[in-house]
Amino acid sequence: MSYDLIVIGTGPGGYVCAIRAAQLGMKVAVVEKRATHGGTCLNVGCIPSKALLHASEMFEQAGHDFPALGVNVGKPKLDLAAMMKHKDDTVSANVTGVGFLLKKNKIDPFIGTGTIKGAGKVDVTDADGKVTSLEAKNIVIATGSDVATPPGVDVAFDEKTIVSSTGALKLEKVPGKLIVIGAGVIGLEMGSVWRRLGAEVTVVEYLDRILPGMDGEVAKQTQRIFEKQGMKFHLSSKVTAVAKAKKGGSVTFEPVAGGDAQTLEADVVLVATGRRPYTDNLGLEEAGVAMDRGRVVIDDHFKTNADGIYAIGDVVRGPMLAHKAEDEGIAVAEILAGQHGHVNYNVIPGIVYTMPEIASVGKTEEELKEAGVAYKAGKFPFTANGRARAMRATDGFVKVLADAETDRVLGVHIVGFGAGELIGEAGVLMEFGGSAEDLARTCHGHPTLSEAVKEAALGVDKRSIHV
Repeated sequence: MSYDLIVIGTGPGGYVCAIRAAQLGMKVAVVEKRATHGGTCLNVGCIPSKALLHASEMFEQAGHDFPALGVNVGKPKLDLAAMMKHKDDTVSANVTGVGFLLKKNKIDPFIGTGTIKGAGKVDVTDADGKVTSLEAKNIVIATGSDVATPPGVDVAFDEKTIVSSTGALKLEKVPGKLIVIGAGVIGLEMGSVWRRLGAEVTVVEYLDRILPGMDGEVAKQTQRIFEKQGMKFHLSSKVTAVAKAKKGGSVTFEPVAGGDAQTLEADVVLVATGRRPYTDNLGLEEAGVAMDRGRVVIDDHFKTNADGIYAIGDVVRGPMLAHKAEDEGIAVAEILAGQHGHVNYNVIPGIVYTMPEIASVGKTEEELKEAGVAYKAGKFPFTANGRARAMRATDGFVKVLADAETDRVLGVHIVGFGAGELIGEAGVLMEFGGSAEDLARTCHGHPTLSEAVKEAALGVDKRSIHV
């Protein structure tokens, strides 16, 4: 069977790439190793985790916040099975939706493991071992990523006691104690889910801070909020062993700077130390595709060194984010159609869906200082925002960073309720090269949380009104 394009992997990058290519008139096939489309994100990542994050937030609000609002429902009772059903139903609706979109756009799906057999050739091996050979003018690798483990530590996942993010999404009961290895996005999100449902959560992190790569002030204030909520942190701690214990799992760690090791035990241990590009059994070496530390090497047009083979998403450089993969998928489809696909890597938001949410786009203060860029900062707390007060959601702040000379906005960082939605207007502004003055002079509805964004922009010129 012959196609204009074969996309290997139907996560957010792959299925979006396939749909855009079909819209542009190409005959497209997709190859997916799972029985359902959507990749890690829809099946065992972004979507199911957000379902549990939202449900657990509602549970905590019912038990802690409702009485202050005059809503008395008594002590809430957790029905974990029903909560998991909500998660599973959410996943099912989303993956079914992707299948419908592929069908609507006349894209041929092949379920099985895809292996590149040379220029324009892909073999698909299904669960029964049957091989289907496909041909195409071009191939896009969009196989995403897999769980990574701490360097030098042997981790035997059973997804019940020693779990990855996948296992953490389907625990059958709330653990009394949960140890999370890694204070990045996944660890904090899943740790916050189970803390809200009743677990005692301890986070062990190699670095001297949480949320690596995010603005330092954001990380500090967020850690204080999480500690107030009940999370415990061991920072600057190197994990040396993860093992099964009598009634659960154990984690041994020692100070990075040197010192005595200690071992903690818990009912469940979640290993959340990041992800690695998934390129297993793709035949990349045989096809002569250049690699760099596990990632597929591409040029500015997503092309590998092998003719007709392109790559996007988690298998290539840049942040491992679903929306980054989507934009790359659209860009490469448009490039293959003779258009000018492009991704602005300076305006890709990063969001942590804890409560409060954390969102960032553009440069951090640390990055600007390291680059020697003169900048001005404006900051506004949600404690001074009327809508936040009315919602009892006053944790956090908005920070706007602008070029000291041109006033162009270089970065925006938000900790607070709905930060993931609020960061959108900052992205639009930055995409058009807007200034803090542009943002400050744009009328925002009152009372809204978005007024805090405007006030932070006013603060760049030290003229915030409500502080």
